[in-house]
This record gives sequence, C-alpha cells and structure tokens, in this order.
Amino acid sequence: MHGLVAREPASEVAEFQGLYGPFLFPERILQKIWLRRDFSVEDARLTDGRSLSIEDPGTWNRLGGPDFKRARLVVGGRRIVGDVEIHLHETSWAAHAHASDPAYREVVLHVVLFPTDVPSTMGVEGRRIPILILLPLLRRGLEDYADEDAIERLASRAAVRAVDEFALFPLAQRLKLLALEAERRWREKVRFAAQRVAHVGWEEACHQTALEILGYRFNRLPMLRLADVWTLDRWRRNEVVIESLYRSEAERWSTQGTRPANHPFRRLLQYARWVEARPDWPRRLWNWTPPEIADNGEGSRILRKQGAWARIRLQLLDEVAAQHVTGPRWDTLLCDGWMPLLASRHPSLQLMWRHWFPGDLPPYLKQTLRQMGVISQGQPLCHGLAQGLLGWWIEQERARGAPMDKPTR
Repeated sequence: MHGLVAREPASEVAEFQGLYGPFLFPERILQKIWLRRDFSVEDARLTDGRSLSIEDPGTWNRLGGPDFKRARLVVGGRRIVGDVEIHLHETSWAAHAHASDPAYREVVLHVVLFPTDVPSTMGVEGRRIPILILLPLLRRGLEDYADEDAIERLASRAAVRAVDEFALFPLAQRLKLLALEAERRWREKVRFAAQRVAHVGWEEACHQTALEILGYRFNRLPMLRLADVWTLDRWRRNEVVIESLYRSEAERWSTQGTRPANHPFRRLLQYARWVEARPDWPRRLWNWTPPEIADNGEGSRILRKQGAWARIRLQLLDEVAAQHVTGPRWDTLLCDGWMPLLASRHPSLQLMWRHWFPGDLPPYLKQTLRQMGVISQGQPLCHGLAQGLLGWWIEQERARGAPMDKPTR
C-alpha cells in the first residue's frame, strides 16, 4: 500500500503519494472493488469479529440511496439480505446524515476503506450496522486499482483530446513523450512481477500470470481465484475438472459481449491442454535466453527484421505453450506476462518489450495512435506505443481527478 495518511475528504476522494507522484482514489473505485469482489473475500471479518461471505454483492445503485441494493450475505453463519453502503471513511456516514434518511433503513453492511476505531455504525432508528474494512484485504496497492480504473474509463472517452494535445508537438517529441511513459509503465510491470515471484515463487507466478491474462479484461479476477486454489502442480496431476472449475465461479464470470473464442470455459480448456503438452513450461520459460539487441534508432520494423523476431515468437510459442495460445493473445502473454517476470535476468528485455508486436489492443487505442501520426512504415504499431499512450492517459486522469459518478448525498 502507499504511504501518506489520506485527507478527510468531503467529496469522497482520497489523495495519496504514489510511486510516481500523487494520485486520487475516489469512492467509485471502492464500489467497483466490492462489486467485483476484488479482495481476499475468504479472509473477510467484520470489526465485531464475525465472519462474512458474499453470495451476491447486490445491484450497483448509481442514483440516490445506498450504493448496493439487495445484497445476499452470510454474516457469522446467518444469511441476510439487505443494502450495502460504501465509503472511504466510516465518518462519512454521519457526514451525509444517512442515519436520519429512511432510504438507508435497509442497510445491513457498511464497507469502508480505512480502519476505524468504532465497532459499528449507527443506522436509522439507532440500529447498529456492522463494518467491513477493506484496506487490509486488498490484493494490490491502491495505485494499481486507480491505474486500472483510469484505463477502463478510456474506453468510453473520445480520442480527440489526445490527438489535439499531441498535435502541438513535433513528431520526434511525440515519440519521446510516449517512450518516457512506456518506460514508466515497464517499471511498474516489472515491480509487480517481482512482488508476485517473491510471494508465490517462480512457477506459481507464471501459472497465475498465464490464467490472469487468459481471463482477458472482465474475467481476470475469477481466473486469479482459480489459480490461487488450483496450483500448477494440481493441473499437472490431472486433478482439475474444467466443468467443475467453471461452475465454481459461475456467479462471477462475465460473458456478455465475449467472443466465443474468448469464453472463459474455452480459455480454461485451452490452458489445460497447454499444461498437458508442456507440464514444465515455467522451467522452459526460465531457460529462454532472449537475443541481445541494441536500439539503433531506426524503429520497430528494422529491429524485428534484423533480429528475426517473428521466428523467435513462433519458436517460443512452440517451446513454452506447444502452440496452444496463438495470435495477439500470445503477444499479450509475452509482453504483459513473461517479459516483466524475466526482466531481472535479462535487462535487455525492456527494449524488446517496447518494440514487440502489439498484442490485443482495443480499437480506440489503435485509432488514436494512427491519428496522432506516430505510426509509419518504419515505425509500425508496437507494444511500447500503446503502453506509452495508456500511461499518458492515466497521468491525465490523475491530474484531472476522477469525478464522482453519483451525486454526493
């Protein structure tokens, strides 16, 4: 977690000093964490000591009233149904006068980010509401959650602002700005990868990373939960039944708008075949020695051609994954997974990462880079350009601050 004591904000936005400067953490992000159960649910205990299980986090209420309606919870072994209110600070309940508002009569749980000394919250008509503190249960740092939120918000924003702002600079400066942001993104990914290896070891770090990336954007968290329980060794011993794994996360999968090839059931089956064909694939990845390369300033196309990167990609795909992951998803696995994990052994991977094939990119990102004029015959679309633009966008979101999606009550 990151460092400064948060301000007591009336607008429900906390400010922190992150690794690369200050960042804002609005209440809306905490609501998304609750909705997705993106924390250690199995370790959740209320401030009064009772256990908590979440059968259904409830319906996200974007209007007035409690944040989540009709949640299904198990508190101390007893099933209850009711509303859930989310705040950064427990004191915000009183600041918003919820105890005197009948709309909050059905609130059965108060979820807060920061620790509090009070054992419960005073509800409507003096009823005591239990409190869950999320900060100790978070799987990642607050800055990582804030970055992910900023990226998700990009999908609904027009690219006009980026194109207009970058148009003020000469092409060389545009490329330099994107390269600087890409370098920052690389350092963040390497730092996170090193933390994962230190926590679970090389093999399990590879295993978790593979399933996480195969989960794509909306099914990353269920995949990670499965990776925690079903270790690589259990997959090797054929203990895994794909149908059972899929059913165990039935309420958490997101399949709306998912292409058939990316359906989580098919991705689990794909990984099972991968492990069957290459049960020692993390060791094979560890033994891979990338070629030594130098930045000649001539762009990605020359580097790829001179280094025969297309052949390297195919060889590595066969050696590590037995051809069971193909296309842009393999490039995403390489860039967002394997290269940061291997960075401590092979520092030159940063240059390869920057100029590698782009992998899975949303259409709005490709379109924006083309409109910015940074893609050319000598400089094709590459991973570094995409990561640079994402990094720049995140910094813009941080500087601007994330507005509340729901009016302050």
